[in-house]
Order: sequence, then C-alpha cells, then structure tokens
Amino acid sequence: MHGAHIPLARSRRDFLFRAGGGLGAIALNWLLQRDARADARRTAPAGRNPLAARPPHFEPKAKRVIFLFMVGGPSQMDLFDPKPALQKWAGQPLPESTGRPKSQFTSGGEVILPSTRKFRKHGQSGIEVSDLLPHLATCVDDICFLRSCWCTSTIHAPAMYELHSGRTLMGFPSLGSWVTYGLGSESDNLPAYCVMPQPEGVPEGGAPCWSAGFLPAVYQGTLLRRGPNPILNLNPPADVGPERNRRSFELLNRLNALATPPEDSELEARLASYELAFRMQRHAPEAVDLSKETARTKAAYGLDDPRTADFGTRLLLARRLIERGVRFVQVYSGGGPLIMQWDAHDDVNANHEKMCGHVDRPIAALLKDLKQRGLLSDTLVVWCSEFGRTPNSQGGKGRDHNPLGYTMWLAGGGARPGTVVGATDEFGLKALDGGISVHDFHATILHLLGLDHEKLTYPHSGRDERLTDVAGSVIEEALA
Repeated sequence: MHGAHIPLARSRRDFLFRAGGGLGAIALNWLLQRDARADARRTAPAGRNPLAARPPHFEPKAKRVIFLFMVGGPSQMDLFDPKPALQKWAGQPLPESTGRPKSQFTSGGEVILPSTRKFRKHGQSGIEVSDLLPHLATCVDDICFLRSCWCTSTIHAPAMYELHSGRTLMGFPSLGSWVTYGLGSESDNLPAYCVMPQPEGVPEGGAPCWSAGFLPAVYQGTLLRRGPNPILNLNPPADVGPERNRRSFELLNRLNALATPPEDSELEARLASYELAFRMQRHAPEAVDLSKETARTKAAYGLDDPRTADFGTRLLLARRLIERGVRFVQVYSGGGPLIMQWDAHDDVNANHEKMCGHVDRPIAALLKDLKQRGLLSDTLVVWCSEFGRTPNSQGGKGRDHNPLGYTMWLAGGGARPGTVVGATDEFGLKALDGGISVHDFHATILHLLGLDHEKLTYPHSGRDERLTDVAGSVIEEALA
C-alpha cells in the first residue's frame, strides 16, 4: 500500500462512511437524523407552539386557575374551623385518645391553647368565619371550605413540595406545570403559567414549587416581579430599534432550529421563550398596566392602604392576566424572613392579625371582581398552604405545624359554593373519616379543569408519571 493514493474525506459523512464499522455507522445515522429534524423544523408551520391550547379530557367547569398560597401554615381553628372544646380544655394537655402527635418543635404533651377569635355565621349558608377575615366572610356563599385536609410532613419545604407537586421531594412537576402541559395556553402573547412571590422573598421551598420537573422546561412558571417591569430582561436595549430587534430574533430562531435535538427540552423551551418574549414586548406592558383600572377598583383591592397595597396589586394583576388568557397564576402571601410568613410559633394572634390584614380585603375584592365580570364561573380560585397549626400551645401563645387536619378552600370554577366538606376532631387536630389528601385535592382541581388525573401522564424513567402518583380521588362533595 506504500505510495497508494487515499482520497481525502470531503465531509463528516464521507469520513464516517469510509470509516465503516459500528461506531461510524451510528454516528452517521445520528447526523442524518439530526439534519432531517432540522429540515423538518425549517419547513414546519410558523404557528408551531408547545403551549398551544389543547382540548381537555372532558367538558371543564374551569378554564383557568388563580392559586393563592399562604406561606407558613395558617391556623385552621383561628380562621375557619371553630372548636369550642379548646376553651373547655384550655390549659390541659390533649387527651391520650388523640395520640398526642409530635410536631417539629413540640412533643404533643403541651397544654391546649384556646382561640381568642370570635366566630360568626355569615351569608345564606351560615358558614362560620373568624373576626380575622371580615371581608372574606362576606364571600362565604361563593366558597367551598375543605375542613379535613391532611398531608405527610411537618417540615415546611417538604410539605410545600407535596402541596405543589404531590411529592415531598424536589424534582417533580408543579401543579401549574401539569395544568399547562395538559391544556396549553389561551394566550399567544403572555406566559401560560405566571408566579408572583412575596417581594421580601420566595417561600422556603423555593423555585421547585413552580418547576416543570421532568416535564419539558417550557411548562415551568414565569416569575413576575413588583414594579413597572415585572419580567426581567424582556425589553431590548434602548439603542436597538424594532426592525433590528425583529431581524435579530429571526436569525436566532433559525440558528436554534438548525441544532436543537428533540430530546433537549431546555433548548426547545428557550426557543419557545424567545418567540414568546418577542410577542410579549408588545403585549405584556398593557397587561400589567394598572393605570387603566378605575379608582374604585384599585380601592376595592386595597391599593390605597400600605397594609394591603402589595398583595392587592398582585391580585389585581392576576385578574388582568387571566382575562388575557394566562392559564395558571400562582400568588404567594408570605416568603423571605419569618416575620413575613404565616408561621405563628411565637404568637398566633399577632402573626395572624398582621398576615390577615395583608390579604383579607384583596382576596374578597378578587372574588367579587371576578363574579361581577362573569369570570368566577369558569375561574377556579384556590386558597391553600403546606399545613395547619396545632391545638396545643408552643411557648404559651404560639402554635406548631400540624399536617394531620386543616382547612383549604376553593371558589368558582365549578366548586360547590357555600359548602363545608369534611371535618376535624373536636380539637381541630386530625381529619375525620379519612380526610382529604393532597392527591385528592389535586385530582379535584384537575377534574374541574376537565382533566382526568389518571390520564394526565408523562413518560419518565420507565413509568408513566402523573401528578397524583398512584393515589387520589375526586372530592365529589366539592363539585357543584
């Protein structure tokens, strides 16, 4: 072979073809498939959109969700679940029959702390609500109270992950991600899933609470921040005009389409986010512009009061977003430092007077505003937290974490109005008759959106994963 002429390979395909053998054939096959996918992308319809609206499994009652999360664990027996037995047993330990369960900072043997709140019946339904929530109390005939909820962890972050994703570990898709994966978005110009945390900080569980987990990354929540520019880095630099901005976007879009393997959900999500961001530059400023709201509406949400202005602003934004087709809006009350959470270890009255003072007026305004606009019938409002509080005292005036029985509620979107579902024992400690698990809670929310929780699946690590794992039943009593 000395002196024989060996022609140079003119391309990678040429080289791999001449190389032969298993590895060369595999590499060549990958290159051909990659180029075929790029060709398909180049010739795909311009309307390709992983967030395009998709039909539900069956006729839905709700089309969208406003998800209100109270960070830290509100006290059910001081807000929604009056327990006269606490007064009767005040200063005594829980009876042995309760099991005296331990919590994170208490042994279960501490004495019972009675509630000092005044409960009164409201509305035609006669549902009792405490004096901490006088504005929300006027809305009880539109609310379905779930008084027998329970979860599996006494620690904030794992309990938050469970309430958001159905599991106590990080890495699983959030409820909002499952909903947008199942239904897509009604808007081409705004994110399908928006998240508005407390300005002082995010909840202890952090970003996994709105993560897409193993779902394609395009279904993760989009953070909106306080101020005139709630979405960071949305607008182009001041010296970049509209035409240059458009051409830059189109070039970037073409380059991404040439080299994006279909299994790379991160890059696919980034490509979709660029497309969405380009459209949002024109539409998002109008969506978050509260100057068009009337003075009466702003006052109803509490924008004229320092205590309620922040949370009221975020709820008013939530209403504007769902009006414009956003599918799922997640709003947090509490986050960051302990003084800005519902975590009432030291003094339940002082803590809840402050936290209820932030949210009571705005939440009532949201429900009434949605109803007046004809939106409450197909918008599901969810009020929830990671767990409740103990009937026994922590340190004399506070309450510890209680996952065994607490209250959450639903309003609008096909939830049965003016209803109480389930109950806790006489002390408000444990849910009775099996209670309502987190999986039941999620199954019910999905059902109201027209999604069967057993059919909404995604293949991952060799199994078809779902939000409710292998459990969960729809709460029939909560359906209108």
